[in-house]
Amino acid sequence: MRLRTLHPDAHCELDHRSPFELLVATVLSAQTTDVLVNKVTPHLFASYPDARALAGADPGEVSALLRRLGMGMFNQKAKNIVGLSRDLVERHGGEVPRTLDELVRLPGVGRKTANVVLGVAFGAPEGVVVDTHVQRLSQRLGWTRSDKPEQIERDLGALFPRRDWDMLSHTLVFHGRRICFAKKPACGGCGINDVCPSAFRAENVGRKPPRAPRRRAAPT
Repeated sequence: MRLRTLHPDAHCELDHRSPFELLVATVLSAQTTDVLVNKVTPHLFASYPDARALAGADPGEVSALLRRLGMGMFNQKAKNIVGLSRDLVERHGGEVPRTLDELVRLPGVGRKTANVVLGVAFGAPEGVVVDTHVQRLSQRLGWTRSDKPEQIERDLGALFPRRDWDMLSHTLVFHGRRICFAKKPACGGCGINDVCPSAFRAENVGRKPPRAPRRRAAPT
């Protein structure tokens, strides 16, 4: 509740006007930023405003649009969003399904993406969305000892009631972006540093271990 008070504006930062737009934007957000996705999607949805339009698109043309706007992995992402649009049309009448089982059968849609859509678009997540911020803060706050998203999701689901699952992830993301950074977290300015078990020593908690330097081969 204290975190929620610190970030009353916490919300999904992917711009969208419909469940379909949210689904596509979330698929595009894998391994990139919401800011970049929000630059891509207005152009994308101007050309392909719904599932039926995108289902009939040439993946090469969609890929070119994503490439022009600087998004990595654009070829695979183009195939995914065209493929999921075709599945929506063929199996769901062009509408986004409202169950996790149906969503994860769509190309490019995993459990995290499905729960973003279920929570934000329909207010009915079937789990907690665990991204890099949620993982890091859950470990720093002592809510989990795991570094595996699936186990972290189970731990958070056991600690918090279902009605809080959607807002929990948004709140942790906002705190991670504003205060509890991966490097040099701003513990001195954190409004919950009096109860955080990692306060003032959080830098090495919840971070991936650094990669070992590559060894150069000896000259022959």
